[in-house]
Amino acid sequence: MIRLERNEGLWRATIAREEKANSLTRAMLAELADVAEAAGREGARALVLTGAGRVFSAGADLDEARAGLATDTVWERLSGAIAALPCLTVAALNGTLAGGAFGMALACDLRIAAEGAKFFYPVMKLGFLPQPSDPRRMAALIGPARAKMILMAGQRIDAAEALAWGLVDRVAGPAELDREVAALVADALGASAAHVAGIKRLVG
Repeated sequence: MIRLERNEGLWRATIAREEKANSLTRAMLAELADVAEAAGREGARALVLTGAGRVFSAGADLDEARAGLATDTVWERLSGAIAALPCLTVAALNGTLAGGAFGMALACDLRIAAEGAKFFYPVMKLGFLPQPSDPRRMAALIGPARAKMILMAGQRIDAAEALAWGLVDRVAGPAELDREVAALVADALGASAAHVAGIKRLVG
């Protein structure tokens, strides 16, 4: 349920469980982590994460969440693998981003959202804690008060507000999302993997 395409330094991983709003099972999370780790080993210059259909991901598969997935370490393995990559990482948020799926998007270097996307992380309502690194990464992007708006007050925000807050870096029409992503990764794909890694290391 993870579709991987590789083309001359560009790796594109698509969450392809459209009939279940791209909700994530443990096997899918482990496969995404495998992809991220392999991208680092094999000299990818850009990694793009996206979803099939109109939703990026609704978060954890509910049945698996009740069975323990909500507190599984696989979430942190995935976000840590993405954060550690020496290449450019882009979350192409084709639609709504919810719950634990935030982790992989927050770990990316850039986030671009389709118009109409919604963002929410209902851990307070569901009685779970967020994944350990998610609040820190979220607060670094949007500040602690706005992070609390999402994590503690349960607020849903739309793409325009997410852009204004700094949660996403750009908003595009659904038909333009792929073109915008291609423009963002073009320079990295034209450089060597070592050059991409060097610039990313300098930024920190």
